[in-house]
Amino acid sequence: MKKLLLLTGLVLLGSQAFAFDVVYPKQNDVIINAKSTFFVGSSNAPLKINGQNVPLHPTGAFAYVVPLNNGSNTFILQSGEQREIFVITKPVIKSSGFTPRVFSQYSSMKTVSVTVDEAPLRSSPVDAGVNRIAHLQRDIKLQADGEKDGFYRIVLGKDKYGWISKTNVKSESSNNFELAQLSGYEYIDGKDYFTFVFHLSKRVPFEMIEGDPFIMKFYNMKDEENNIYTFDFPVKDVLSGRKLLGYSGEYQGNDFILKIRKPVITNSWRPLHNIRIAIDAGHGGDEAGGIGCLGDKEKDINLSIAKNVQSELKKRGAHVIMTRSGDNYVSLKDRVEIANYGDAVVFLSIHANALPDGADPNKIRGTSIYYYYPQAKPLADIIMDTVTSEIGVPNDKVRQGSLAVVRNTNALSILIEVSYLINPEDNANLINPEFQKQYAKAIADSLERYFEK
Repeated sequence: MKKLLLLTGLVLLGSQAFAFDVVYPKQNDVIINAKSTFFVGSSNAPLKINGQNVPLHPTGAFAYVVPLNNGSNTFILQSGEQREIFVITKPVIKSSGFTPRVFSQYSSMKTVSVTVDEAPLRSSPVDAGVNRIAHLQRDIKLQADGEKDGFYRIVLGKDKYGWISKTNVKSESSNNFELAQLSGYEYIDGKDYFTFVFHLSKRVPFEMIEGDPFIMKFYNMKDEENNIYTFDFPVKDVLSGRKLLGYSGEYQGNDFILKIRKPVITNSWRPLHNIRIAIDAGHGGDEAGGIGCLGDKEKDINLSIAKNVQSELKKRGAHVIMTRSGDNYVSLKDRVEIANYGDAVVFLSIHANALPDGADPNKIRGTSIYYYYPQAKPLADIIMDTVTSEIGVPNDKVRQGSLAVVRNTNALSILIEVSYLINPEDNANLINPEFQKQYAKAIADSLERYFEK
């Protein structure tokens, strides 16, 4: 009996000594350049920050916003006998007097060649955002007529330009540049794809444009109007009104291979039967992702939800491809390659969300979904409609975003931010096994709705 009392006493002492835990900020002395920040964590007893009561969720989770003044800001967190001091410094930003660089035109053209695969050819000299024209393979030669902000401006045709980072190309010793010629193309009517093989005399920059028609453009082309060759694929007519479900384009030697997926024929009674769907649990291994109010790691939550989605889809006859099934690191490139190697029609990346300093994690909740290419937006809309109506999670919008895994055109590629780790209510849902199962069912229901149409 005495041993039991002693043990109980130790437990009580331990709970008093560690009444609260702060997961953000991660250190007691940090620099944050924002108008405000937030303390995120959990407490098993009343908590005050600088004398103000901190609202606690029934789980003990909290997210508390504090304003920041220029210079040093001191915050005292107190709960019972536990006391911690955080010093957050907001730097004073002085005007540098920097003048934005302007476009510098060359007196003569410069020839450069691409040195890496998947080099972004952009519509503007900005290394971010939805401004990618194409992803170029190595050894494509380009003509630059000037530069700005670390980018070459690339001449694609008459009054048509693109931009490529200087880090992705090298200057050629000779500026002799020849336009390419097209000797013709072959059409291959395969089992799963419409395939076109364009025979070019050299590799040139290109662009694939979704729509009806689907447009394939090759730039720097000889004997073509404005030095641009355009190929039209009548999507609605050829696909008999069905949806575009993925496409790809790449050089093999000097031949460019364009593949457009044929419609998937489904049974109304079992619309997901044999549909190949890749499920990607975000993060993993040493890459933990975000940390929830109660200390849960995003990588673990993502994997748990992904496995529930896998189970639901298998029940409905889908062929499921997992980019990871355990706590291991998988690169972004490998995640896409796993899906493409398995010839997935749909690629779903599962994540849990967070917020930057300056936002209020108590006011922003729910699911947000990201896509890059228009072909994926209808599926994103259906998933959002289903999870909000079936489960009641708030709609935090469908957005177009330049995220690595959603820039995969081979499949309908989207990234689902299920809910916010640092919102106490969302965090409670994310770690709830029943919520995870319900959410997985809603995703599976969404896919059935999409392929029924």
